[in-house]
Order: sequence, then C-alpha cells, then structure tokens
Amino acid sequence: MQALTNRVKEVDRKPMNFWDKIYLPAVIKGMAITFSHMFKKRPTIRYPEQKRPFSPVFRGLHVLNRDEEGRERCTACGLCAVACPAEAITMEAAEREPGEEGLYREEKYAARYEINMLRCIFCGLCEEACPKDAIYLSETFTPASFARKNFIYGKDDLLIPNPKTEPAAFAEAKGLS
Repeated sequence: MQALTNRVKEVDRKPMNFWDKIYLPAVIKGMAITFSHMFKKRPTIRYPEQKRPFSPVFRGLHVLNRDEEGRERCTACGLCAVACPAEAITMEAAEREPGEEGLYREEKYAARYEINMLRCIFCGLCEEACPKDAIYLSETFTPASFARKNFIYGKDDLLIPNPKTEPAAFAEAKGLS
C-alpha cells in the first residue's frame, strides 16, 4: 500500500526500559515547562477594566450615518444590498413627503433598512459601495444574545443619534468623546 503523504512514520514497538517505565524524565520535563510559564507575561486581558486596542482595520457593528444637520444620509440606492456577498441587507425605498425635508437629504429614503447580523460576514463591502457614506462599520462588537430575532437590526437600531438633538450621544457614537 502506497502512502498519500511523506509523513508516514512507523510506530516504534520496542520494549520500554527502566526509565521509560517509571515516567520520571517525562514528568520532570513537563514540570520544567510548567514552571517556565509561571514567569512569562500573562496574555489574559481583564475585560471590563482593561480594553484591548482595536486593529485599524477592525470592522464591527454597522451604523447608519447622518449629516451635520441631522438628516439621514441613506438615499435607498440599494448599492450596499447588491454589494453584500452574504445577502444580509434588506431595504425598501420610499418617497419623501412634503414637510420631511429636515429628516432626509434626498427625495428617496430607506423606509425599511435591516441587516441580518447572523448572515453578515463583516467584509465591509457595503461601506465601500455606498456613494453617500451612509453606512460604516464601527469599532463596536455585536452584542451577544440567545434569540435569533435579536440579531436582525432595523433602521432604528442602526441609525446614529441626531447631532442637533443629542450631541453627547452623537459624539459617543462617532468615537469623538
């Protein structure tokens, strides 16, 4: 029979000598390794008190952006949904009504905008595809939950706070505070 790899090694079946039978050298070697680890730096980070620094390319929770006047940037063009390889974004467009000029920048807006975080692979293609910089991936982890429905984020969950009415919450969401 021919081996598929070059890693084939025959098992050594020779009888054990006295030192092999008492396992003393193996125990001493294991204790030496354990003792050497006692003086090394601990890799554990105590999470609530310490926070580990993010990589500059970290992609976290999605955020729908607003402009300086507090209007939603999303124009429901659908490019983010088309660019998403996991098909995690669902969007429905609507026309702006008279009197809603302060809410939306353009005539069209996203009436329904949902991201299924169980499908999302955090690739960032939605962020790159958006011509209006309406969506970006923040440095926030997706919160844990036991229910699947809690991982489908709607527009109200994703929209950043209004900079005019909630300046402190807006600065915190942007990472400015």
